[in-house]
This record gives sequence, structure tokens and C-alpha cells, in this order.
Amino acid sequence: MSDKLTKNERRAQAREQARAMQERRRRRERMRRGLTIGGIILAAVAIVAIVAVVIVNSIRPAGPGPENMASNGIVVGQDFVAERTAATPAEGEPTPTEPREDIIQIEIYQDYMCPVCGAFDEANRATLEQLLDTGAATVEVHPIAILDRFSLGTKFSTRSASAAACVAEFAPDQFWAFNSAMYDNQPEEQTAGLTNDEIVGIAEGAGIDPSTGVADCIREGRFMSWAEDATIRAGSQPLPGTDGVVADRTPTVLVNGQKYEGAPNDAAGFQAFVTATAGQLTGESETPEATETPAPSETPAPSETPAPSEG
Repeated sequence: MSDKLTKNERRAQAREQARAMQERRRRRERMRRGLTIGGIILAAVAIVAIVAVVIVNSIRPAGPGPENMASNGIVVGQDFVAERTAATPAEGEPTPTEPREDIIQIEIYQDYMCPVCGAFDEANRATLEQLLDTGAATVEVHPIAILDRFSLGTKFSTRSASAAACVAEFAPDQFWAFNSAMYDNQPEEQTAGLTNDEIVGIAEGAGIDPSTGVADCIREGRFMSWAEDATIRAGSQPLPGTDGVVADRTPTVLVNGQKYEGAPNDAAGFQAFVTATAGQLTGESETPEATETPAPSETPAPSETPAPSEG
């Protein structure tokens, strides 16, 4: 029997090979479309789930605030240990932190979606950590939410402020690590932001045991109503302990009640402001703890975060 194919047989074989190749291409195309559609569906489901949490929490009656945030902020002190306070009762007023004469008191009003807040953190975290390490200062962090309009309906600013409140209540001594990790993983504006599960993962990465209750608290958005109320207070009323200073943008940074007006990413400028303000407190011209940290290289200043809408 001859191994050679006739002309007709070769044509038939070529047609069969072409048909098989075309079928393989069709299968690959169907698979590619399926994966693409599946990814879109999963992303849509995730956003719908987040929005559902937002809606549920928007109609939830106001409850008590988080523990350790009686001032609507958490005070972190030496060795990053947080001060303990009772929770503000539902419908209650926050209690301003008492001014002290023996230490520098720094307050930061911030939004985790705010790129200018991220620039301030990047430029000044080392200085703040040295001041905390030496016990020269406390840092009081106030999470607020003025940029929900930049997270595609998921209210990331409010959800992340609520998550920070959860950490303040369940793992206060890990708050600073969590706060830093949130800026290390900061989402861009005009995105859905981080999911609640992703925020839980950041908390775990910051050394927080999810079994303490913090994971459930973050996932359910337990303090979203509190965050909304704290934001309204910060944007419409004099800040606690100050003379008419209003948080009309983030970050708003106060040192011993005096508002820092310099560029957020100017590390040397912020150090000089802390030094000068501390000098007024102690009567000395400088504080070594505030000036020993070398200033990071400057980066172009980001545009100012818009003020929240009135109402």
C-alpha cells in the first residue's frame, strides 16, 4: 500500500486541519470572553456588595462612638501606646482632649482617600514617629470623610474612617501601624477604593488579630454613622480645644492648637513649625527631638483637597 496521498486526500486533510485550527481559535475566544465577562461580573458584584453595606449603614440609627476616641480622635503616645477613653454615648458630644504643658500635642484631621494626606504622611511620618518614640509628643488622629464623592458610590472615605474607629476600639495600640499601612496602600481618587475585606487584610498585616472583633466591625461598617457625624462636626464647628479653627480641608494639622499652614510635603517646614510651637510651650528656642530627624527629599506639592460641600 502506498504512503503517498492523492491530491484529493491532501486537500481533505488540509481542510480538516484548517477546521480544527479554527475550532481551537473559537474555543480560546469563548474562554477569553468568558473570563473578561466573569471579571466584570465579579467586580460589579463586589461594588454592589459594598454599596449594600453603605445603604444598610446609612439607615442604621446612630449608636455610641468607638472606645478610645472620646474626642472623635485617638491619642497615640510614647511607644505608640494609645490613651484609653470611654465611648461617646449615642447623641452625646465628644470630649476635647485636655491641653498639657509638658508635651507637644499634635492633631491630624485626615481622610484616607485624600492624596494630600498621603503626601503629608509620607513626608512627616519619620518625624512624628521619632517624637512618639522619645515621648516628646502625642499624635491625635481624627479620621473624617470628605471625599466619598471620589469613590464611585462605595463611600470609601466613610468606610475607612469607620474601620479606623474599629481599630481604635479593638486594637488601640496597633492603631499607628494600621494608620501607616492604610497610607501605604492608599487607593487613587475616582476608584472604588479598598473593599472592607481588603481593609481587614491591611489590619491583619499591621499585627491586629481579627478574632478580637475588629474584622466583623470593619466588614459591617459599624461606625459609619459615627464617621459621618464626626465629619460634620469637623467641617462646621470650631475644632475642640482651638479658637475658631475649622477643618475645611484635609489634612488639617494642629500643633498645640495652632494650625500648620505650610506645604503638607515640606518635612523641614513642618519640623520648624513643631520646633517653634514647642519653644513657645517650654520657653526654649528648639527641641532636639523635633529636629534630629533628617528631612526627606521634597516632592512636588499635590493640589489642595477640595473642601466638603455645605449642608
